This record gives sequence, structure tokens and C-alpha cells, in this order.
Amino acid sequence: MKRTLTALTLGLVCGVCAHFAWFGLRHPQPIGDFDSQLAWMKKDLHLNSAQLARIRSLHEQSKPRMVALARDVARVRRQFEVIEDQRQKEGMIDFLKVSRVAVEQRVIDNKCMDSARELVAATAAVLNPRQRDQYLSLLSPAIQAAAGGAFN
Repeated sequence: MKRTLTALTLGLVCGVCAHFAWFGLRHPQPIGDFDSQLAWMKKDLHLNSAQLARIRSLHEQSKPRMVALARDVARVRRQFEVIEDQRQKEGMIDFLKVSRVAVEQRVIDNKCMDSARELVAATAAVLNPRQRDQYLSLLSPAIQAAAGGAFN
């Protein structure tokens, strides 16, 4: 009986270790910075050096616009937070202010979508047909969500 329990325990420990080792080797590393993202794209899409350099350039060119848009998004969110704080404290809503901020948010959302669409199109233009299909298939969930109004 003692040998059976020892064998079962040892088997269980080995199985758990093998499970975690397998997932540790197969689990992709988190992609945090831009260079990691480019390295992932190069590996996954099998990019050559010229393609990688062009994609890096496209992203670097779009960065100032994206940062400015992110700043605008944060500003509009803060405006909505101020409106909500006012609603909770005073129990009143300035509907004209809400309407102005909502219109501004839609304009910024559209600019964000246009910028993202332009960057995706420019990146796709650098790729060969097989790479482009793979790239767009990776982005298709986000593209479908945006087309369905998930970002509006």
C-alpha cells in the first residue's frame, strides 16, 4: 500500500511539473514595448529587414499623432468625470455640456479610427500577399469590433 501511494504521489508530482514545464516553454512572452512587438511581427510574419525597417518607420511617423489623440481622449474622459462628479454632488446635469463633450468624443474617436486604419493600411502595403492575409487575420477581431461600433 505504501509503494502504491508513493508511486501515485510521484506520478502526480511529475505530471504537474511536466504540465507547467510544457506551458512555460510554449507560452508566448508578454509583448510590452515597441521593439518586442516588432520582434514578434518579424518572427510571426517572417518579415525581411527592409520590411521591418519600413514598418518601424511608419509607426515612428505615426507616433506623434497617436500620442496627441491619446491626450485628447484622456482630456474628454476627464471632462466626463467632472460632469459625473457634478451630477453626483449637485444632482443636476448640464445637458448642453454633456452634448458638446459627446460630440467632441465622437470626433476624436473618428480621428483615432482613421489614424489606426491608415497605419494598418500602410503596414499592409509593405507586406507580401501571404503576410498581409496573416496580418489582417490577426487584426480582424479588432477591425470587426470597430466596424460594429465597439469603440464609438
